[in-house]
Amino acid sequence: MYINRKVVAFFIIVALLVGAGGTYAAMTVFDVSAPKLVKTETQKQDPEAPAPEPALDDVLEKFAKAYQIINQSYVEEVEGQKLLEGAIQGMLETLNDPYSVYMDQRTAKQFMDSLDSHFQGIGAEVSMTNGKVTIVAPFRDSPAEKAGLRPNDQIIRIDGEGIEGLSLHEAVLKIRGEKGTVVNLTIERPGVSEPIELAVTRDDIPIETIRTSLIERNGQKIALIEITSFSEGTAQDFAEALEEYEKQGITGLIIDVRGNPGGYLRSVQEIGHLLVPEGEPIVQIEGRNGKRERYISTLKQEKDYPIITLINKGSASASEILAAALKEAGGHDVVGETTFGKGTVQQALQMGDGSEIKLTLYRWLTSSGNNINEVGVEPTIPVKQPDFFYVAPINVEETLKYDMMGEQIKNAQIMLKGLGLEPGRVDGYFGEQTKNAVTAFQRTNDLPATGEIDEKTAQTLQEKIIEAVRDKENDNQLNTAIELILQR
Repeated sequence: MYINRKVVAFFIIVALLVGAGGTYAAMTVFDVSAPKLVKTETQKQDPEAPAPEPALDDVLEKFAKAYQIINQSYVEEVEGQKLLEGAIQGMLETLNDPYSVYMDQRTAKQFMDSLDSHFQGIGAEVSMTNGKVTIVAPFRDSPAEKAGLRPNDQIIRIDGEGIEGLSLHEAVLKIRGEKGTVVNLTIERPGVSEPIELAVTRDDIPIETIRTSLIERNGQKIALIEITSFSEGTAQDFAEALEEYEKQGITGLIIDVRGNPGGYLRSVQEIGHLLVPEGEPIVQIEGRNGKRERYISTLKQEKDYPIITLINKGSASASEILAAALKEAGGHDVVGETTFGKGTVQQALQMGDGSEIKLTLYRWLTSSGNNINEVGVEPTIPVKQPDFFYVAPINVEETLKYDMMGEQIKNAQIMLKGLGLEPGRVDGYFGEQTKNAVTAFQRTNDLPATGEIDEKTAQTLQEKIIEAVRDKENDNQLNTAIELILQR
């Protein structure tokens, strides 16, 4: 409560400082023409001792003085509102927390719209990591995923313009836009030496958070429930789907949270009550004082069928909570790759004028009390996808042909191999066998059989790879989960 009173008092006084039409009220006038030297007695202080916390009055007085000096004396005219918002952003930047951000009125509205039934954009969760706009996860089947964006990609240019110095939400405003328009992103990808250029066509991004299918194999029925994010109605939709499948007599359940960037904490807790054995913690929440609150499952009857969770590097936040709970409290297998590692909880705090601060208020810990922040949840059964699932899109600035060498050729070789053609090598050298594989691909897809990779061939190759990634027959992680359930 003491913290809240300080914050409220701060912004009440700032509101008094910034008046309509550039006028100021309740402001002390400071003489900034020349500094005055005042002789004061000094006390010896331990240089190792931390500086004492300044009194709130001193903080506000210092802020007001800095505001007035800049507003009245800077060589060019400045906007008071920008100074105020810059001060708020500066405070948040000192936290070194990519998830604590300030949103002005426009950005806050767009953020709330994104929690609605749909919004327009590219469909990707982003954060600010080490000063760079970073992809947490592209939404499933979104323009971002189809264009080839991946978790941990770092955006360095938007439509050819560098974004250094932009806040996260300033960058997001540039990325989002109307359906049908194109945004060109330049990204840096870990392990890839050259920047990658991606053209992403914006679209309606539906918030359809639950997808279901029934897998029938060897006389057994296995329910597959994909959770793309944890929104307001996700838990209810999940409960209804699970109840319907249980009526059909399923012998196993696969929960797919791959590429799920998270969402509402309450939503994942409600799903936890449907799956985690009674008396076991679904998640633990830790505040700044170190006090923990455990959320205990109330499930009366433990499930009599195996449950397997699918995870990957794009599984973050709430999806990590569910995977960890099923792994630690439920004793169920988790298949795939180590998750993103976001172990904090944010809440949007209203500033009174339509703007908001999305602030980290808590850490969340797994059922067993493990902190996964920047670590992730490890699978019990690690399984990687085929190499072509991870390959970067091909950028053809010049036609790729025989005897050339480079990373783009290496990507093409991985794609060809994934499509059942044999390029002979995957080291980036365009040899005779690669030429033959390209020719075979072109003939199969009604393209001029030149044996060279031009823009049209590269585009078609990318489209076929996306189709191959969508084909469940190629999904090593899903097929491993199915086999595990059949064995039991």
